[in-house]
Amino acid sequence: MAASELYTKYARVWIPDPEEVWKSAELLKDYKPGDKVLQLRLEDGKDLEYSLDPKTKELPPLRNPDILVGENDLTALSYLHEPAVLHNLKVRFIDSKLIYTYCGIVLVAINPYEQLPIYGEDIINAYSGQNMGDMDPHIFAVAEEAYKQMARDERNQSIIVSGESGAGKTVSAKYAMRYFAAEEERNYHIFYQLCASAALPEFKTLRLGNANYFHYTKQGGSPVIDGVDDAKEMVNTRQACTLLGISDSYQMGIFRILAGILHLGNVEFASRDSDSCTVPPKHEPLTIFCDLMGVEYEEMSHWLCHRKLATATETYIKPISKLHAINARDALAKHIYANLFNWIVDHVNKALHATVKQHSFIGVLDIYGFETFEINSFEQFCINYANEKLQQQFNMHVFKLEQEEYMKEQIPWTLIDFYDNQPCINLIEAKMGVLDLLDEECKMPKGSDDSWAQKLYNTHLNKCALFEKPRMSNKAFIIKHFADKVEYQCEGFLEKNKDTVYEEQIRVLKSSKFKLLPELFQDEEKVLSPTSATPSGRVPLSRMPVKPAKARPGQASKEHKKTVGHQFRNSLHLLMETLNATTPHYVRCIKPNDFKFPFTFDEKRAVQQLRACGVLETIRISAAGFPSRWTYQEFFSRYRVLMKQRDVLGDRKQTCKNVLEKLIQDKDKYQFGKTKIFFRAGQVAYLEKIRADKLRAACIRIQKTIRGWLMRKKYMRMRKAAITIQRHVRGYQARCYAKFLRRTRAAITIQKFQRMYVVRKRYQCMRDATIALQALLRGYMVRNKYQMMLREHKSVVIQKHVRGWLARRRYRRTLRAVVYLQCCYRRMMAKRELKKLKIEARSVERYKKLHIGLENKIMQLQRKIDEQNKEYKSLLEKMNNLEITYSTETEKLRNDVERLRMSEEEAKNATNRVLSLQEEIAKLRKELHQTQSEKKSIEEWADKYKHETEQLVSELKEQNSLLKTEKEDLNRRIHDQAREITESMEKKLVEEMKQLELDLNDERLRYQNLLNEFSRLEERYDDLKDEMNLMSIPKPGHKRTDSTHSSNESEYTFSSEITEAEDLPLRMEEPSEKKAALDMSLFLKLQKRVSELEQEKQSLQDELDRKEEQALRAKAKEEERPPIRGAELEYESLKRQELESENKKLKNELNELQKALTETRAPEVTAPGAPAYRVLLDQLTSVSEELEVRKEEVLILRSQLVSQKEAIQPKHTMTDATILLEDVQKMKDKGEIAQAYIGLKETNRLLESQLQSQKKSHENELESLRGEIQSLKEENNRQQQLLAQNLQLPPEARIEASLQHEITRLTNENLDLMEQLEKQDKTVRKLKKQLKVFAKKIGELEVGQMENISPGQIIDEPIRPVNIPRKEKDFQGMLEYKKEDEQKLVKNLILELKPRGVAVNLIPGLPAYILFMCVRHADYLNDDQKVRSLLTSTINGIKKVLKKRGDDFETVSFWLSNTCRFLHCLKQYSGEEGFMKHNTPRQNEHCLTNFDLAEYRQVLSDLAIQIYQQLVRVLENILQPMIVSGMLEHETIQGVSGVKPTGLRKRTSSIADEGTYTLDSIIRQLNSFHSVMCQHGMDPELIKQVVKQMFYIIGAVTLNNLLLRKDMCSWSKGMQIRYNVSQLEEWLRDKNLMNSGAKETLEPLIQAAQLLQVKKKTDEDAEAICSMCNALTTAQIVKVLNLYTPVNEFEERVLVSFIRTIQVRLRDRKDSPQLLMDAKHIFPVTFPFNPSSLALETIQIPASLGLGFISRV
Repeated sequence: MAASELYTKYARVWIPDPEEVWKSAELLKDYKPGDKVLQLRLEDGKDLEYSLDPKTKELPPLRNPDILVGENDLTALSYLHEPAVLHNLKVRFIDSKLIYTYCGIVLVAINPYEQLPIYGEDIINAYSGQNMGDMDPHIFAVAEEAYKQMARDERNQSIIVSGESGAGKTVSAKYAMRYFAAEEERNYHIFYQLCASAALPEFKTLRLGNANYFHYTKQGGSPVIDGVDDAKEMVNTRQACTLLGISDSYQMGIFRILAGILHLGNVEFASRDSDSCTVPPKHEPLTIFCDLMGVEYEEMSHWLCHRKLATATETYIKPISKLHAINARDALAKHIYANLFNWIVDHVNKALHATVKQHSFIGVLDIYGFETFEINSFEQFCINYANEKLQQQFNMHVFKLEQEEYMKEQIPWTLIDFYDNQPCINLIEAKMGVLDLLDEECKMPKGSDDSWAQKLYNTHLNKCALFEKPRMSNKAFIIKHFADKVEYQCEGFLEKNKDTVYEEQIRVLKSSKFKLLPELFQDEEKVLSPTSATPSGRVPLSRMPVKPAKARPGQASKEHKKTVGHQFRNSLHLLMETLNATTPHYVRCIKPNDFKFPFTFDEKRAVQQLRACGVLETIRISAAGFPSRWTYQEFFSRYRVLMKQRDVLGDRKQTCKNVLEKLIQDKDKYQFGKTKIFFRAGQVAYLEKIRADKLRAACIRIQKTIRGWLMRKKYMRMRKAAITIQRHVRGYQARCYAKFLRRTRAAITIQKFQRMYVVRKRYQCMRDATIALQALLRGYMVRNKYQMMLREHKSVVIQKHVRGWLARRRYRRTLRAVVYLQCCYRRMMAKRELKKLKIEARSVERYKKLHIGLENKIMQLQRKIDEQNKEYKSLLEKMNNLEITYSTETEKLRNDVERLRMSEEEAKNATNRVLSLQEEIAKLRKELHQTQSEKKSIEEWADKYKHETEQLVSELKEQNSLLKTEKEDLNRRIHDQAREITESMEKKLVEEMKQLELDLNDERLRYQNLLNEFSRLEERYDDLKDEMNLMSIPKPGHKRTDSTHSSNESEYTFSSEITEAEDLPLRMEEPSEKKAALDMSLFLKLQKRVSELEQEKQSLQDELDRKEEQALRAKAKEEERPPIRGAELEYESLKRQELESENKKLKNELNELQKALTETRAPEVTAPGAPAYRVLLDQLTSVSEELEVRKEEVLILRSQLVSQKEAIQPKHTMTDATILLEDVQKMKDKGEIAQAYIGLKETNRLLESQLQSQKKSHENELESLRGEIQSLKEENNRQQQLLAQNLQLPPEARIEASLQHEITRLTNENLDLMEQLEKQDKTVRKLKKQLKVFAKKIGELEVGQMENISPGQIIDEPIRPVNIPRKEKDFQGMLEYKKEDEQKLVKNLILELKPRGVAVNLIPGLPAYILFMCVRHADYLNDDQKVRSLLTSTINGIKKVLKKRGDDFETVSFWLSNTCRFLHCLKQYSGEEGFMKHNTPRQNEHCLTNFDLAEYRQVLSDLAIQIYQQLVRVLENILQPMIVSGMLEHETIQGVSGVKPTGLRKRTSSIADEGTYTLDSIIRQLNSFHSVMCQHGMDPELIKQVVKQMFYIIGAVTLNNLLLRKDMCSWSKGMQIRYNVSQLEEWLRDKNLMNSGAKETLEPLIQAAQLLQVKKKTDEDAEAICSMCNALTTAQIVKVLNLYTPVNEFEERVLVSFIRTIQVRLRDRKDSPQLLMDAKHIFPVTFPFNPSSLALETIQIPASLGLGFISRV
């Protein structure tokens, strides 16, 4: 086929572009050989002339058809070249959000820089066991393929993950290991996690901080990764370490070493000269490092700045420069880290090591990809060297696979030219290569980077084509790698290559007191390299055991002196040996952009990495041969449209050969293999073009015919319609004209009256407005005049007051001035007088006069002293009199207080009586006024009524007809409204029922999941127990105890909530026929009043008890007055007894009245005038009076208690006063007398203050008593008001009101009782659980003594695990067996029974009937031990047989059916009324007589749930392999979907071959399941639940695979799925199971199929999709739209904008973000009660069961 046939008009090509790398264009005219330019049109509409290369005349690459764009495998593309690969990856990544793509044997993974929900447990389960080509590309598919090849071929496997930094290598490796259930952590991220967790209490001693603080963690510039929580990752790391067996102490040791490395990186050096340096004194980072490592600070600081040199004769210490010290520090850090890393790897390998011998392994290699930066150094050189070796191994492996494929298909093999990078590898590692020269230069004493560069130039320049020298540099060199040219800077190569760790530093670390650190260096000789990391410092975690090279004796001490290049080369050789011994699987990680933007694709960066990682090389090798490969069946199915009927032969292979010879003339373009046809590049596109042209021509012909038929049909229909329309239009016009004339005349009449009405209305409006305006204006003027007069009056008043204030202020100012002048004058006169007195005092006569005055004063003082002595005596007498007077006054005050209390009580009673009288008077006045007003209104109404009656009679006749019509309308409305209300209520009820059902199902699901987990743990426990028994050697004399008892006890650990729930309706259905209806209101009133009296009595009694307790406490303190207190207490007790007796008497009277009322039972009893009603009122009045009397007595008692409380207090103040009086008599000095007098005053004040405080306390208590009395009054008034209101109401309303009050009270009481009952139930359940635990423990101790205990004793013991209350009923219809035959019964009836024979030959459920009849006999014997033992053995036997044959559907179904039947028998013959409704009288005689086995029913129900879940797992395992093939892959409707071309990863063929499952296989299996369950006699409702679960599994697995397979998301596949679902629905109809809910479980799958078929263009389509797909989540809808792939050119892809529209419309939908359905979900199962009509006495036991030891009774 010539190129001109492909480069035709409208063909699309790729042309180079500096920005987008490749740009798409379309040919505007056909290409002809010899043309120098191509006429192209770009996608933006711009025309372009593309010039061809005049030398090569190479045409631009052709673009693949649209149906091939977005393929899972790049090798499936018809045109294999760089632009096609780049475009396919971009479409998948940007449009479909798919990050994985196959490229032959390589998985290309593009980093999305966003968390995607594609790595969950459900995705792992979906990929588990699947072929690699059957699912969409995924890292899990690669891991699964590696695992399958390891298991199948028993050959070691390796997964090589490579890529640039930030491309997602480590994440991909981690997910690959997660698939193998091995959690490991990344390397250097641990440092950032430690810094993020520095605030944890256990990390305080590490003295960590922010990551930007440490030198080793801040060099990257971005210590925080968006979307990564380092603190949370730290928790996961610690959990992973714990999971792998690293204890907490070792974990803290690891973190301690890592923290020490961080602090070591912060150690700084100060230069002393050019050849020596020092560490600053007390340097904090080094101090912390030494503390964490447990080494001496001086020793470490010394050896960081010095090194020891050994010669043949002596050893001396030499200082090192600052640069060498920094390098040595970093080398030491890397050495510690490498040893720690190896230690962790060893422990991880030990933890993952199994006891079984390891035959093979899967290794995961996470390694840097090819790197080229602006400045490339030793690190990039080593990385690129490793990638050269890996690329060589990759090329050889790809070449080998291609060769094997060609030889397998017997295709002639021709050599393919591919790039061999062995010369580049030789340039690096061969003798006199780059590494060899570098090591040689490192050994030279004066070696330098410059001299090494000159050696490289001299050795390789102009001699090796792959080595070049830069033009402008003498310190760099260029190597042509397989990916690109890289320029390396020589500076630092020698120093980095040395990277030596000094022995003295290692010796210091080995002497550490920290035990983990020396342990790292114990096996130093086994460590291949202290810096076996890549030179950048990043040590890739080795996931495969790599054996170190054998070292010579004595070499271990010098191992770490080897250069890094030498060690790296050795490690790389070992790695390549390991990889060559495995089957490799390649994962190439691509970094889509340098800014870590999510789902952003940079074409330039992507192409660089694709060229570097070998993906394009794979494409080139594939394209060089026959890249497109089809099986003959696939080719026939796809291109059947290109064949004529006569070309189709019976031999598919020959048919394909004949067709291809006609279609493609050049036989070199294809080859026929044994099973496949091989095509060269572009041939599939050519065939697709021919196929599309033929389909297009056929479509045009079909469209032409159909459109002509449609247009003719449309014309005839339009002609007929036009005639009809004309006829109707003309008639309509005539009618409209007549109507117009009538309306014109009517309009004129209406206008006349309307205009008259409008004019009259306008006049009236204007007149009213004028009057209103006049009134408003006049009022406004009057108000203004009034306001003015008011303001004038107020002004006069203000002026009056202001003038008066001014006059007063003036007077006060004058008065102050006059007074001031008088003061000044008087001061002047006083000064003059003082001056005269001073002059007189200086004279002699003055002194004499003063002396005479003093003598007189002395005599007067002597006389005054005598008088004071007399006064003193009189004061003593007065004090005695005061004391006597004080005591009398105190007694008088107390009497006054008592009298005040009494008067207060009398005043209060009088006030109450006055208030009550006033209220009664007001009430009577109100009633009088009301009566007068009513009388007046009645008279007025009578007159009005008389006047209106006559008028009403006439109106009634007129309205009679209207009322009839209105009545009919109202009836109709009422009927409609009633129907609407009924419908709304029914709808609401249905919704509530649905919600209740959902809640119930959730609760059942939770409970059954717990049962499932318990069953799993129990099985795990049994397995571990068996393993322990096998591993342990039994000691002599040791005897194993039977596990049946403990198993029995374990069954009772579940609560009996379901049993209680079943019994609840039975308890609620008790009859209530004894309740009376006629005297209900009266009875409720009496009952309410009695309860109120009881409450008041109880409150009074509580108050009396409290006061009595206070009095008793006071009595203990006051021992001087015991007789008085005793008398008072006796009086109080007598009062209380009297109250109680009165209350009893009231109760008796009330009961008698109630009895009298219930005996009469007449409606007149409750009438207001009835005798009983009067009696009731009299009783209530007397009760109220009695209540008032009792309240007064209570008040008296309370006052007495208060007075007693006051009398109890000790009177220390009076004692102090008498002491003071005695002291006064002894005083002789006058000063003491004065002090005594002051003390007496203070004593009096103290007495007064105490009296005031007592008075205040008394008043407070009196106030509280008043409040209580007031509350009692209010309550009494409220009750009286309620009674009065009830009396005023009519009898019907009175009854309703009393009922309402009583219902409220009873509701509150019932709620309180319910709360108490719930608390008691909880307590009972808790005690039961404790009792069961104690019973289990005691039972284990006394298991050997249980047989000697009689049944009666066992029942009376409180340690029994099951409460079996006794009953006394008749018995009949039983099976008798001996106790020693119990194990034989279980063995023959359960363990060794074959389900198939029983199901075919015997009645369904026979074992269950036999077991129940045996239980009935044990019940008849009243032997609870035998009942317990038989039931326990039965349960354990069923568990044992299910554990042994649990994967057999017939066995599990059989015992599920029999367990349910046994459970139904226990219910049917339990004697409970709810279960006996459907029994015959004969069956009721067979009920259990002595034991209640309700708790055993719960145990059996739990067992049935476990069996049901096991049944679901069995049928799931059987159906699982059939579902995908039968529902998705197999074409039930042949020819609907054509097979698209596939790549190297071939998918399962959709054509049915032998052994392939089809839809018929699934239906046959469903028939088998259904027939087996029916033969076993399974309950119909249970069969429906099983079928519902099966259909859910089918729908979930099918939908999950659809969501993970891009090739299945097409229009034709949606049709196939809908057809398959319809076949399943037809099966449900045939089996009469449409009401089982199974069809609803397929709804998500049905909607997904509909989504594949509906239109997906406009907003209306989006709205329709959102409303249609209500069973699908938003994530599922978007996933299906993203995966939708056209199979033919006539289908269109879904636009990204349409998907965004769907997402916007669904953003408010609250559904699960989970992508896949939970295929393991099990619906909660229920076992509806299904009684049997089979009589027990008619059951015969066949001899084939081997139960001859059982006899019928």
